[in-house]
Formats: sequence, structure tokens, C-alpha cells
Amino acid sequence: MPKLGMEPIRRTALVEATIHEIGVRGSLDVTVSQIARRAGMSSALAHHYFGSKEAIFAAAMRHILTLYGTEVRGALVMAKTPRDRIEAILRASFAPRQFRPEIVSAWLNFYVQAQTSADAARLLHVYQKRLRSNLRHALRQVAPNETATLTRGLAAMIDGLYLRQALGRDGIAPQAAIDVLLHYLDTALGRVPGTKDVKR
Repeated sequence: MPKLGMEPIRRTALVEATIHEIGVRGSLDVTVSQIARRAGMSSALAHHYFGSKEAIFAAAMRHILTLYGTEVRGALVMAKTPRDRIEAILRASFAPRQFRPEIVSAWLNFYVQAQTSADAARLLHVYQKRLRSNLRHALRQVAPNETATLTRGLAAMIDGLYLRQALGRDGIAPQAAIDVLLHYLDTALGRVPGTKDVKR
């Protein structure tokens, strides 16, 4: 019988163990037994808390999305201009604790899982919708004529940099990834007709 008060602690341990195991293996080919062992508990207890491996994976992605959301909100608090808001979102996407190998690997596998899991697909949709909404809000104020195009471009570049990192091709440091995105942003803002003056 699980001890009272231990459920939140054990759930968190299982979620963190899931992220670690996915990172080590680079795929979703992870068993509940491996996750439970990493978390220091039995497979039966892991099943008791989550019910299935898919539910554990979904909980791990909700955890990653929560951390990401906290990172974005914290960065946006410091932003004073629309350009600052865009940069804050980009920096949050590549913050050191977001761009760790195990998190990057989890994101790649999350995209794969979303092809067959309704829960994963829903979580992915929520993430994409929030990212694009945040970018669109700021871009509308500096590039009203090209908001949709720039939003799609920045979102695609974020996904692309994560994908390349997860595949181990042309690995990039977090700051270098941010620099690439900011260069794209500033180049686009400088060339788009009707762009308003952007203060750095």
C-alpha cells in the first residue's frame, strides 16, 4: 500500500526518470520497469500511479511544458518592447535547462508519439498554439504586414534546431541557437516593408 503523502514525490520521481531514460536511449523504446528502476521503485507502483506507459510519457511532456511555460513567463516579465518580447520567447526556448540533451530527446520523441497518441497530439497542439500566439502578439506590433510569415518562420526554426540537436547533426550551443534566431528576426524586420521602428 503506498504511503500517504508520497504520491506527489513518487510521481515527480517517475516523470524525471522517464525524461532521463528517453534521453539515454534516444527513443520511446523504454519500459515501465526501466523507468521505475531509475526512480527507485517497483513497476507495480509506477503502474499504480499512472496506469500505463503512455500516461507516464504524457506526464513527462506536461512536466516539460510546465517548465517551458515558467521560463517564458519569467523572461517576458523583463521585456519592455515588442522586440524584447520576441527575444524573451526565443531565449526561453533555448534556456540551458530547456536545451539539455534529455529534454531535446524527449521533444523529438514527443513529436513522434503525437502521431499515434491523442493525448500527446493535444499537448503538442497546446504548445504550438501558445508559442505562435506569443510570437504573433509581439510581431503584430513591429511587422503588421508579415506577422503570420514571421511567426511561422520563427516557430519552424525553433523546431528545426531542436530536431537537428536531437539527431546529433550540427549540434549547437544554446546561445548560438539564440543568435541564429535573432539574426533571422532582425534581418527580416529590416527588410519587411511597413516594419515599424524597433528599439533594441
